[in-house]
Amino acid sequence: MAIILRLDRVMADRKISLNDLAAQVGIANVNLSKIKTGKISAIRFSTLNAICQALDCQPGDILEYAPDGKP
Repeated sequence: MAIILRLDRVMADRKISLNDLAAQVGIANVNLSKIKTGKISAIRFSTLNAICQALDCQPGDILEYAPDGKP
């Protein structure tokens, strides 16, 4: 897939745990964990908005484009 999720990197930069972010965003830990590990095929804009608001970041900080085969 050409879109890479970098949520783990942004969370580490902000020193926020999965549990804390899930509580702030209002989604289940397991769903946030799937986003963090990139094991999703889609994300709702409302969820992305809430994550960006909680982390004070831009969507481009979390989502990265890389041509297929070039991680």
